[in-house]
Amino acid sequence: MVIRFLPLELMQGESGQVLLKGLLATLELTALAWLLAFAVGIVLAVIRTSGLKGTDTVVGAYVAYHRNVPLLVQILFWYFGIATLLPMVVQKWLNVHGGGFFAGAIAVGLCMAAYVGEDLRSGIRAVSKGQLEAARAIGLTFVQSMRFVVVPQALRNVIPALVNETLLLFKNTSLLMAIGVGELTYASRQIETQTFRTFEIFAITTVCYLVISIFIMLGGRALERHYKVAGR
Repeated sequence: MVIRFLPLELMQGESGQVLLKGLLATLELTALAWLLAFAVGIVLAVIRTSGLKGTDTVVGAYVAYHRNVPLLVQILFWYFGIATLLPMVVQKWLNVHGGGFFAGAIAVGLCMAAYVGEDLRSGIRAVSKGQLEAARAIGLTFVQSMRFVVVPQALRNVIPALVNETLLLFKNTSLLMAIGVGELTYASRQIETQTFRTFEIFAITTVCYLVISIFIMLGGRALERHYKVAGR
């Protein structure tokens, strides 16, 4: 039996359009969830290093929840659980405008924020305390000192870790097929159901994930070289 590897016909016509639409959805989900994870992660790291009473416990509980509960469960919780708490008008709007997409992006973003926050906290700890003290001495508030002095240096320290989290986030978007989001894996499953060419379509999907992952890694290495501190 001759196996036709990566046949062009599966990447053309209706199948090609479905696959392309799924790929674009995956990239959009990755970008949206990454922005959310990055923004929330910075807030978590700054709050946890502020030294305010009780903040370490609250942020620690947030991190523990998202790192110990399976991501698929979190996705289902946001899609089936949180959505039911919203006003009926909002629920109807989400049902019409792809509520699964937004629920999935939020679930993945908030989960990855726990990992990003811990990475940034390690980066902040690596910055000399004298940097914060000097910033406060010239009249900057704690938030300003973190924003303009400490966090930029911390980001430089944790670029490799953030690249790893980006890769993990990108791959985790495939879990959203469980709630019917039309990302790459879901699209591949649709094509496989219609054509029964399981090997070929999932071979194409594998190559897509592999190529994008390689680009993410290369981009991370370029950033690491660009922001590398001389002498380190």
